[in-house]
Amino acid sequence: MNQHRPSWDEYFLKVAMLVSERATCPRMHCGCVLVRDKQILSTGYNGSIPGDAHCEDDGCMIHEGHCIRTIHAEMNAILQCSANGVSTKNAVAYVTNMPCTNCAKALITAGIVEVVIFSDYHNTMAEEFFSKANVNIRRLPMPDNRISYDLDSFSSAKKF
Repeated sequence: MNQHRPSWDEYFLKVAMLVSERATCPRMHCGCVLVRDKQILSTGYNGSIPGDAHCEDDGCMIHEGHCIRTIHAEMNAILQCSANGVSTKNAVAYVTNMPCTNCAKALITAGIVEVVIFSDYHNTMAEEFFSKANVNIRRLPMPDNRISYDLDSFSSAKKF
């Protein structure tokens, strides 16, 4: 069996891609995974506030060219940590897209030290803010979006 074992970066970006599948705004599906010491602290995707309608059900709320119905993936990941008392200090954010300006500021304020992405986002000042705050940005190729899961190999392996 010669399966490719993903690197940690590929693994966390693939998790962010999977998380993005939960997004409820059809304009963009984005996923974010906050990680420290190779441990996932939280995940987030762009979606409506609890109890509100979703864009995919009731349509987007567009203001100045942006949908304001949803909370962005990065904010949801940070808020998940906050709700559960988990520190984000010195964590790494794996995000499917370059954060918008507001999410960049939130990540910086939350203590994120590095942002890993594979796709850019239009009209953002994120890189400028990250640079001023000494937050490293790494752009990696989009990881393979297939999951390497071989049940046949597993079932023929030694049973315990």
